[in-house]
Amino acid sequence: MTEPHTTMAIGTIREARPADVPAILDLIQQLAVYEKEPDAVHNTEALLHQHLFGPNPRVFCHVVDDVVAGQRQVVGIAVWFETYSTWEGVHGIWLEDLFVIPEMRGRGYGKKLLLHLAGIAVQRGYGRFEWSVLDWNTPAIEFYESLGAHPMDGWTTYRLDGAALRDAGQR
Repeated sequence: MTEPHTTMAIGTIREARPADVPAILDLIQQLAVYEKEPDAVHNTEALLHQHLFGPNPRVFCHVVDDVVAGQRQVVGIAVWFETYSTWEGVHGIWLEDLFVIPEMRGRGYGKKLLLHLAGIAVQRGYGRFEWSVLDWNTPAIEFYESLGAHPMDGWTTYRLDGAALRDAGQR
């Protein structure tokens, strides 16, 4: 199902296209730098293209593009995937990454991306729209709370990765 575009004063929110992959990966890398993990991104253009545009994609991306230095370019991303609640019996959206380049912040693009995804969730009858935020990222926490989002008290995120994941998978 193709989602509509959301047009703002200058920028446009739209589904990502294959030609956007280099820009999306660049913004993912910029987000990693912002989150103090500059060497953590192992994704490649080929992998990103495969997961976003290959057969039966399970990862989705909406972008905001705008004119920067006279050229239209991707200036923000929302990378997400569907979840499923066994209790609610319906799908939801998990926002993996939300990022707007620093020079384009303050124009409402992050808010518009979030509201666009919330609209998709409502349109599809999904019951939840969730994401995580680093404890130290006060600007993001304040932004999310200004939209009515709330922290999930009593829940702590756990992760198995690297050697621990390999070890657990071989037990």
